[in-house]
Order: sequence, then C-alpha cells, then structure tokens
Amino acid sequence: MSATGLNVFDKTVQTTNIWLNEIMADLGPDRQLAWHVLGVVLRALRDKLPAELAANLGAELPLLVRGAYYDQYQPSREPNSDRSVDAFLDSIAEELKFGRPVNTAGAAKAVLRALVHHIDLGQSAKVREALPKEIRALWPASVGT
Repeated sequence: MSATGLNVFDKTVQTTNIWLNEIMADLGPDRQLAWHVLGVVLRALRDKLPAELAANLGAELPLLVRGAYYDQYQPSREPNSDRSVDAFLDSIAEELKFGRPVNTAGAAKAVLRALVHHIDLGQSAKVREALPKEIRALWPASVGT
C-alpha cells in the first residue's frame, strides 16, 4: 500500500531519504541537518551555474530535492562570478550558521558526493566543468571518493 496514495510522492520521499542517508554517513545521524545542508549546498552550486545548465541539473534531481534546489531561484541573475572556493564555502557557511556547527567543506563534499552518485554521469561532468577550478577541487573524482 502506498504511504501517500501517490506513487510519485512515495518514490521521491524514498529517493530523498537515500540521499539524506548518504549525507548523514558523512555528517552524522541528524536528518534535519542533512536536509538543510543538502538544500544550502545545492543552491550555492546552482548559483554558480548558467541558467540553462542549472535547469538541466534541476531536472536530474528527485522531485522533493528539486523543490529545495529551486527555492528562491532567480534565473535572470548572472551566475555568482566569484571564483574562489573560500567565497563558495563562505556562502554555504552563512546559511548554515544558525544550526549546529558543521564543517562547511565536509558538508559541501558530502552533498556533491551524493549528487555525483545519483545523477547522470554526463550531466555531472558538465556541471563540474562549468565550475571554477578551485571549486572543482571539492567535486569527487568518482562515486567512491
């Protein structure tokens, strides 16, 4: 029997929980923190990408995660042009500062690892290559790294 009565909702909840479990494996067993980190890192990543590529990435995400990804999105804005990894991590840290302390680089890597594990390999490569070199260093070389 379906938990929600709609298979599409059940599937997105199940898939989202898989992503959250992978993030919690890195950050600890706090599902709320994992959800918050997932949204914050995905939005920081989205804001580094051209609108078309950001939309293509969004199409790869589970429905529930896609909602967090597009929260407050303004596609007419130019991608954030600061190319430093410090600025990227600072933008994440700013959004995470009201929760329990978390290693920002570790949080970014946990989300990127889950992303790479679950999206199309070609799309993953396109997103990675669109990022500044310094930020690409956070991107896992493969699913197992």
